[in-house]
Parts: sequence; C-alpha cells; structure tokens
Amino acid sequence: MESTAAAPMSGRKAQAARNDELIREAARAVFTADPGAPISAVAEHAGVGISALYRRYRSKEVLLQHLADEGMDRYLAEVERALADDGDPWEAFAAFMRRCLDIGAGSLTMRLAGNFEVTEEMSRKGQTIHQATERLLERTRRAGALRPDITVGDVSVLLEHLHTIRIGDDARMNRLQHRYLALMLDALRLTDAEELPGPPPGWQELRGRYDD
Repeated sequence: MESTAAAPMSGRKAQAARNDELIREAARAVFTADPGAPISAVAEHAGVGISALYRRYRSKEVLLQHLADEGMDRYLAEVERALADDGDPWEAFAAFMRRCLDIGAGSLTMRLAGNFEVTEEMSRKGQTIHQATERLLERTRRAGALRPDITVGDVSVLLEHLHTIRIGDDARMNRLQHRYLALMLDALRLTDAEELPGPPPGWQELRGRYDD
C-alpha cells in the first residue's frame, strides 16, 4: 500500500517555513506592544533579515492583514469546536471562552483596528464568525445558562478587555487574565440579574473600528 504521508520539506523550504512562523510570532508581539512600530522591528525581533521578511510580506499592511486573517481563522475554529461539543452547553461555552483567551482572540483588535484595509474576504469571514458565535450564544441561552441580554458584541469586547491586563511576565499575565475571566463567567451566568444598561455593540459598530 502506498503511503499517504506528506513528503518532508527540503532544507530550504523548511527554513522558509520556520522563518515565516518566527515573523508572524514576532509581528504579534511587536504590534501588540506598539501598533506604530516599523516593519523593521519585526525582522529584528524575529532574528531574520529585512529582505527575508519582504519576500513574504511586501508591506506592513499586508502583514497586518495576514495576522488579522489568521486570528479570525483560529477564533472560527474554536467556535466550531464549541458548537460540535454536544455536552453541557454552559461548559462548552466556558471552555470556548478560556480557549479564546489562550489563543489571543481579541488581543490585536484594539491595537490594530484602523491600521489596515479590511478586504471583502475578511469582511465575509467576520460575518461568518459573528453568525457562528451567535449560534453558540443562542444554544447556551436556550439551556438557561447565559444571561438573555448577552450578545456577540459583548463577547468580543470582554475578550479585548481581558487582553489589556499587562502585569508581570507572560505566565503571571495569563493567570491573571484567567482569574478575571472566571469572574466574568460568573457574571455571564446570572440569568436572573437586572438587564444590563445597553444597547450592546452591534456588527456595524465592531466592523466600523477597522475603517480609517
């Protein structure tokens, strides 16, 4: 029987793949700290030459678009994973929120919004994400486990706020973020609480932050 395993990459291709991962990790770190940083700072942080960076991303805007698109893909995968979980609806939602925090969902939104052009493909993907998240919230609401006035916009903003916690090293910061997520989850589960002062942010408001 013939093997279906993918052939290993050549040395040059493997090095290019490693460089690309280094560049993307560096870009997330650099632009989260300073959205106005030059693209040369990313190359320096990644330990690659500026020419190697430009061979993959012809401009800072293209790199930012790639980071945003990659983040959307990772978030969408987590929504779909939660929707596929046929266990307890609240536990599926809470686990989804914890995973989103760990993958950095929302960490770049408040830092990079307005710094690059949103493509039509990204806009369509954003709508898909919005609809999938709404399905997850609706399932959790139907189970009687989520405040009835919580929307997709609320989830987006809560994740963004959690990523503003910048205390200690990475490990300490992550523990604090999860500490406050636990408090938020307790509040989200108060189904008999008074209605929140509103209204929550809608799709157009969330999308509009990316316009120049």
